[in-house]
Amino acid sequence: MTDSAREIENLIYRYAELIDAGDLDGVAALFAHGRICGVENGPPETVFDGADRVRQMYDMATRLYDDGTPKTKHLTTNVQIRVNDTSGTAESGSYYCVTQATPELPLQVIITGHYRDTFHRVDGQWWFDSRTMFIDQVGDVSHHLKW
Repeated sequence: MTDSAREIENLIYRYAELIDAGDLDGVAALFAHGRICGVENGPPETVFDGADRVRQMYDMATRLYDDGTPKTKHLTTNVQIRVNDTSGTAESGSYYCVTQATPELPLQVIITGHYRDTFHRVDGQWWFDSRTMFIDQVGDVSHHLKW
């Protein structure tokens, strides 16, 4: 694996680590030069561009508990990364599986899906350019999401 691919892979895993820690500022910072698309080719209101808008999205959607976390584990697998070092761009696809346990909810898988990500290099550092989230299976997300 190239150094660029490893850096991008670590960025993908860092997202999961930060969201599970409840560090919404940290998650948002990953998109300082990018955006999250809630729906592929969706209307403008489903695109959250830049750190401030990404933070707003997570504030609107994510339920945090007394310990400051969402009590989830985001497991990311099947990561496939394609890098164009010449242009400083990359794309990837990966699967995600989110588990959750709360005082009211026994440990269970609450959602699975896949990500389609693009990346770009800014001043020598890799950043998310875009993340599109696809839901493949959904269980009880009522303890995780506010809607």
